[in-house]
Amino acid sequence: MGKFVIRNTATGVKFDLKAGNGEVIATSEVYSGLAACKNGVESLRTNAAAHVEDQTVEGFETLTHPKYEVYVDKAGEFRFRLKARNGEIIATSEGYKTKASCLNGIDSIGRNAPDAAVEEQE
Repeated sequence: MGKFVIRNTATGVKFDLKAGNGEVIATSEVYSGLAACKNGVESLRTNAAAHVEDQTVEGFETLTHPKYEVYVDKAGEFRFRLKARNGEIIATSEGYKTKASCLNGIDSIGRNAPDAAVEEQE
């Protein structure tokens, strides 16, 4: 079962959603405080089942928010970002070598986020 790990950074507070095997599925932006970060966790839970907009396909259909945007980064790796209803980025992924792996990461959010425990690290 997955879990959200909330931790302090030099500039604020952020969370990682980790799968049952400990791998990071998605990482949040840096929030100004713990309450805002916890709101981000709840936003990810709420939007975990969003549609996927595949920006790697020519002529892709632009979907309304909330949505996952799948894209290719400057290093040629596939990534996704989850955007909330207001268009703000909730969480982003690591780089994946294949689109299938990237889409699997999105699927993993849907399986792990709804029931994931929240752990606060010191």
